[in-house]
Amino acid sequence: HGRLKVKTSEEQEEAKRLEREQKLKLYQSATQTVFQKRQAGELDESVLELTSQILGANPDFATLWNCRREVLQRLEVQKSPEELATLVKAELGFLESCLRVNPKSYGTWHHRCWLLGRLPEPNWARELELCARFLEVDERNFHCWDYRRFVAAQAAVPPAEELAFTDSLITRNFSNYSSWHYRSCLLPQLHPQPDSGPQGRLPEDVLLKELELVQNAFFTDPNDQSAWFYHRWLLGRADPQDALRCLHVSRDEACLTVSFSRPLLVGSRTETLLLVVDESPLAVAWRTPDGRNRPSHLCDLPATSLNDQLPQHTFRVIWTAGDAQKECVLLKGDTARTSPLGSSPHPSLPVMGVPSDHLLFLTGRQEGWCRDSATDEQLFRVPAHHHLADAGAGPPAAVDPMRAAYLDDLRSKFLLENSVLKMEYAEVRVLHLGHKDLTVLCHLEQLLLITHLDLSHNRLRALPPALAALRCLEVLQANDNTIESLDGVTNLPRLQELFLCNNRKAVMGAQEQVDLEEPAELSLTPAQGLHQPAVLQPLASCPRLVLLNLQGNPLCQAVGISEHLAELLPSVRSSLT
Repeated sequence: HGRLKVKTSEEQEEAKRLEREQKLKLYQSATQTVFQKRQAGELDESVLELTSQILGANPDFATLWNCRREVLQRLEVQKSPEELATLVKAELGFLESCLRVNPKSYGTWHHRCWLLGRLPEPNWARELELCARFLEVDERNFHCWDYRRFVAAQAAVPPAEELAFTDSLITRNFSNYSSWHYRSCLLPQLHPQPDSGPQGRLPEDVLLKELELVQNAFFTDPNDQSAWFYHRWLLGRADPQDALRCLHVSRDEACLTVSFSRPLLVGSRTETLLLVVDESPLAVAWRTPDGRNRPSHLCDLPATSLNDQLPQHTFRVIWTAGDAQKECVLLKGDTARTSPLGSSPHPSLPVMGVPSDHLLFLTGRQEGWCRDSATDEQLFRVPAHHHLADAGAGPPAAVDPMRAAYLDDLRSKFLLENSVLKMEYAEVRVLHLGHKDLTVLCHLEQLLLITHLDLSHNRLRALPPALAALRCLEVLQANDNTIESLDGVTNLPRLQELFLCNNRKAVMGAQEQVDLEEPAELSLTPAQGLHQPAVLQPLASCPRLVLLNLQGNPLCQAVGISEHLAELLPSVRSSLT
């Protein structure tokens, strides 16, 4: 690159050709001699000399590095300590010359690691200086960065010193993947958090300081991806506050339900979750509504804790791991009682470390690849950008059409999140989510108290198992979707009416850009929706279901469907036409 091409005469070309042929003959001859000596077991210093000639020109000949290691291992037992020290010094010098030929030679760096690992007292300070010299030539040489991490670990270099070293290289050039990555390894060591888990969470002040650094990189070169990768890593380091969202006690179902701020695995013999009834601990068996690891858990209550002999019963759930608790009082004559709702389901922007003016900058970008998924999530969460979710796929999908389906799901997630926030503020029990073009259902554990849920006129293909968390749901409307599975409509104790009309839509195939003037080229995937009567099996677990509307579904045309429904749901009034 950057070299001026100079025309050469035919005589010069011929001379170069002859020179290359001569070098090739010598190269092949030396290689053949080395292999012959190795096969004969003649692993002596002559092999070191021959391999030096070849590796000096081509350091990426891995087999010859293996030969040198075999020779050095044999010489270790034959040479005196002084002779061996001289040999190692020469070997280190030879390795450095090979690195000057190819600074990104896998075999050379590996051989250097191997050699230093066999020395009784290696000079690690010299190796750190070597790394610094090569990184001055190319600060993005990840081979050298790997070697530096190896040396720093062996020499027990303090993480603070290594972090300062990354500062100097990032300041010199923000486009440095390896340096950003090294920071992600060093920061959890410098700021260890108790019980942070595999994510290695960081204190908020550290996150904000790192965000300022990476934001400078964004504004210096928005098209460079290295800082964006680090930015995505930073967004995953926040430490969200554990909380008990809601506590619901039902006398009719003799059941207590509690929802958490995150999925929780609770076993019947664990002390993570404690239930105290009228100031007395009560041993119960906790479970999730669908048997999976969920943010919602429930337990059956004994009759003694629900009798009307006392004016009230106080239920308190203590989450020992999350250092949180919530209390609910069931008065005499009450059929159910709920504790006040907890905080909102999404983390605050300052904790996540994403100021809104930064996201305003992102919306003006046209390079979809320079954003990451974590930034997409924060973009939808900024109040000033709620219109991106409300108005459809919005600019992000237009910028990045390859991730259009992912962005549709992300948009659905935050439409639900915003709806939950509004529901909490108004303390309503009815939630209308129709005509919002939803593709997935999220945050269902936040809808524990909902009695009426309208999901009509969306693009939902399934009612997910997490829907079982809606213990108070009485009416569910899911008309005009493409629902194929009803696994989520399982063990809903209060569900009385279910509307599933017209769940049959044909959608465009992979080639959506078609010429409508040539209908022969139009390809539709098979109609989606409720086809087989077997999909209705989960409904048999809903004890209070009395009304089921299936009009407009393919299964309405199935032979014997009326008899099947009468047998499966004898107490349910079904509408097929």
